[in-house]
Amino acid sequence: MQNAVSLPGLAKAPQDTRVVVAMSGGVNSSVTAALMTERGYEVIGITLQLYDHGQAVGKKGACCAGQDIYDARRVADRLGIAHYVLDYESRFRESVIDDFADSYLRGETPIPCVRCNQRVKFRDLLETARDLGADALATGHYVQRLEGAAGPELHRAVDPARDQSYFLFATTAEQLAFLQFPLGGLPKAETRAEAERLGLAVADKPDSQDICFVPTGGYASVVEKLRPGAADPGEIVDLTGRVLGRHEGVIRYTVGQRRGLGVGGTAEPLYVVRLEPEARRVVVGPKTALAKDRVEIRQLNWLAAPLDEAGDGAGIPVEIKLRSAQPPVPGRIYPAKQGSGEGAERGAATLLLDRPQYGVAPGQAAVCYAGSRVLGGGWIAAADSRAAEDVATADAGLTAPRALARAQA
Repeated sequence: MQNAVSLPGLAKAPQDTRVVVAMSGGVNSSVTAALMTERGYEVIGITLQLYDHGQAVGKKGACCAGQDIYDARRVADRLGIAHYVLDYESRFRESVIDDFADSYLRGETPIPCVRCNQRVKFRDLLETARDLGADALATGHYVQRLEGAAGPELHRAVDPARDQSYFLFATTAEQLAFLQFPLGGLPKAETRAEAERLGLAVADKPDSQDICFVPTGGYASVVEKLRPGAADPGEIVDLTGRVLGRHEGVIRYTVGQRRGLGVGGTAEPLYVVRLEPEARRVVVGPKTALAKDRVEIRQLNWLAAPLDEAGDGAGIPVEIKLRSAQPPVPGRIYPAKQGSGEGAERGAATLLLDRPQYGVAPGQAAVCYAGSRVLGGGWIAAADSRAAEDVATADAGLTAPRALARAQA
């Protein structure tokens, strides 16, 4: 366990190093705090109260609920470390819950856990850790922070079944320099074994499965409560605009969905192809209509060398993950503004996939990898097929990527 819990990039001895640990009350963050304490670091545990935990009384496995705050406090007492509970309800609502609801109103499929990491834990909590004079903020995420030639790099966890790097793509280089992920080199089974060895009461506590502020899993009712009228009924239409049925709210659907459409009588299965929230329409079609190989992303966070250093408009070859549960696919990334480091790193970009993917949904994340390393990623704004573009550029003797590069020059 010695190497697994060492903190890379810290020059001071453990006894001279103050580490704030984000303690959610679960087994992962509890083991993180315990291992840091065992190694001799000065550990301060902080638990965030992110929403009215009274709504989740009796709900096991939902992070940040009342039971979880109690569990985090028990672990801190067992370890003999300082522990604080901070009220982050208002900033969590503004940065995560409101964004979650508004994203559904735009016809997107949001990932609130990414927003929570980006805007609450790795921004607000990180600043609190600095205010406490900490040298690092450690979390129980399954991801690795490795030292590279140009500084800290973000890598996948050793255990692919537990890897959470997709959800941390928005971590900036500055934040990464202050963050530590002691569990990234461990398989989950070993984490639980460590919890038992260390005598932690949460050793057999189940992992959280639901979105923390949606303890019943019924996200549509939460969105409707926050945004009255969000579940207004409308039409389900095919690609030609023919009405096939009615729905009870666009927010109940996502691109790529097949089950629960309530329409039938067609020769082949139908899928949600796109959502038109302003018209309150759900557009459905065959699976072939879902095939997309060009993805536009926004709010790109890039952790590698600036994209404009690729030169000659050829883009950078990457492996692209378009959903958390889907394997990455090969492709290339092109900055929206060639020759602008700032625009390339923080603005928009285009992804061209080597082969079409199905169910590419706006609001999800597109994360780029090179092997185990996270190069960066952004939010999916739109997706389409290059088939029509190929036809249009064939007579000019241009490939689709080269036509794209010329258009962006």
